[in-house]
Amino acid sequence: MTKRNRRVHPPVAEFLLYQLEIVPYIAKVQHPYNSTLRATQMRWNVVGRYTGRDANGGDKLSKADMRVTLAGVELRSPVIAASGTFGYGLEFEEIVSLDRIGAFVTKGLSREPMAGNASPRIIESPAGMMNAVGLQNVGVHAFVEEKLPKLRRIPGVVVIANVFGYTIEDCVEVIQVLNDAPGIALYELNASCPNTSHGGMVFGTDPDSLYQLSSRCRQAAKRPLMVKLSPNVTSIGQMAKACEDAGAQAISLVNTFLALAIDVETRRPRIANVTGGLSGPAIRPIAVRMVHEASQAVKIPVAGMGGIVRAEDAVEFLLAGATAVEVGTASFADPRAVENIANGLRRWCASHDVARVSDLTGAMAR
Repeated sequence: MTKRNRRVHPPVAEFLLYQLEIVPYIAKVQHPYNSTLRATQMRWNVVGRYTGRDANGGDKLSKADMRVTLAGVELRSPVIAASGTFGYGLEFEEIVSLDRIGAFVTKGLSREPMAGNASPRIIESPAGMMNAVGLQNVGVHAFVEEKLPKLRRIPGVVVIANVFGYTIEDCVEVIQVLNDAPGIALYELNASCPNTSHGGMVFGTDPDSLYQLSSRCRQAAKRPLMVKLSPNVTSIGQMAKACEDAGAQAISLVNTFLALAIDVETRRPRIANVTGGLSGPAIRPIAVRMVHEASQAVKIPVAGMGGIVRAEDAVEFLLAGATAVEVGTASFADPRAVENIANGLRRWCASHDVARVSDLTGAMAR
């Protein structure tokens, strides 16, 4: 791989100068550039933020400890790519350095393949988007046979398998299939699906159903279990405690908020499914509040998500009580958002003299 001095590709320069306010004084960049800040030789002057060197001439970034432990699994960064926004990881292999982010969560995996809902199923909304994709996926067997072997060949990748089903037995069966497959760090259980065995009530909106689901899946799992909670509840703390009592080693929140958008000209819903899930920056303040409430109710780690588009957003979730964060909707606007936010968080820690990112968890001042 050749190196060129004092030259930066135009897209990278635009990103650095206008989005991050970074001005190069030594631009020694490796090519090809499949990571915005991959070259270890790069040094930048950041307006009001990061100078790259400490008082003794050392590299500040190298001294920031970005490791966190989630459900007993050590991650190199607290920034994770969220389920449903990152495919099966393979689609982003040439765009994002998967060894530079904490982990990625697969699309939801079901017992059988699912085609998802009819179109239109994704629309833009003010400060976010709505979706009703319908958990389209290849099915757990195809994932294990076709996707996972390719993922295992990628150095440093950490895979979190998202699991869902419409009965407890469905979820347990998916976990049992995954138990025998190498290359998975932990499971994320989607509790936002309707329980067809009990009248269609969403698992995550009823504490007893959520406890039963989490307990059965925890008993079946040979790997750590993290439960992804629905925000469409009265008390998120109660739901978080139900998961902890059932044996879950971590929780993640929030999933999308149930929403409706109507075309006023046709008077029809803008999404074929009628309702969809709202995500993006519009929900972030609510998500931060719910992460704080959940973290106060349990002792297990919390992964926070909801409208994170920059490093400062991630810091906000950490201060509210999250151990890690998941980035979702931002990847639709910028496929490299997860890595950019992970890099940005490292720079933020360096510029604010935060030696360990884990020290930020729950550190909100009162």
